[in-house]
Amino acid sequence: MRRVDRRRAERFRARVLTVGLSFAVGALAATALIAHHERPARAVEPAIVATSGVSSPETAVARETVVPRSTAIEAAPLPLGDAMLALQKRNLRIPVEGVSAGDLQDTFADARAIGRRHDAIDIMAPRGTEVHAVDDGTIAKLFTSKAGGLTIYQFDPTQSFSYYYAHLDRYATGIAEQQPVRRGQLLGYVGSTGNASESAPHLHFAIARLGTDHSWWKGDPINPYPLLAK
Repeated sequence: MRRVDRRRAERFRARVLTVGLSFAVGALAATALIAHHERPARAVEPAIVATSGVSSPETAVARETVVPRSTAIEAAPLPLGDAMLALQKRNLRIPVEGVSAGDLQDTFADARAIGRRHDAIDIMAPRGTEVHAVDDGTIAKLFTSKAGGLTIYQFDPTQSFSYYYAHLDRYATGIAEQQPVRRGQLLGYVGSTGNASESAPHLHFAIARLGTDHSWWKGDPINPYPLLAK
């Protein structure tokens, strides 16, 4: 009997040990599962976004604005040959009233003081003769200079070219900067302001190809003579 009881006791202890090991393994698995769920999520670096004037990250996400990268590229100035062709298509008007193509003279390349070139043509006419816009466009600048006297800078509709009217006696009534004008519209009157001779009133007229910054005071000179005396 004692031998039988001993065997039973050994089998009982083996079962208890097996059950204990099972509980231990289960407890370890449960602990690992809980630890996995409670572990903080790995920080994800936020994407760089454009916001509507929002500085805090919390509100930035809510008010995120998609702003595509600008692909607009400022158009480069036309090559001079192409510029001349474009101007020929504009059919520019002779700016001084009563002057015909045969009255014009090509003074574009004439020498001026300090070794500079004229870069314009002089259209002779009596003081007070009407000066008209050669093309549609916008008055970019009304300016008084020591050399040019009373002047007007007009941009063409594409803002590729500037038309320059100088030595004016006075402006037409109502002319103002940023004002749209039409071809043939009265701009001013022939005079001799600036460095022009009092005895030789005329319109100093020039054309320039504008740069990408559209600065009214600079540009590449284009001879107006072949465009007006066609």
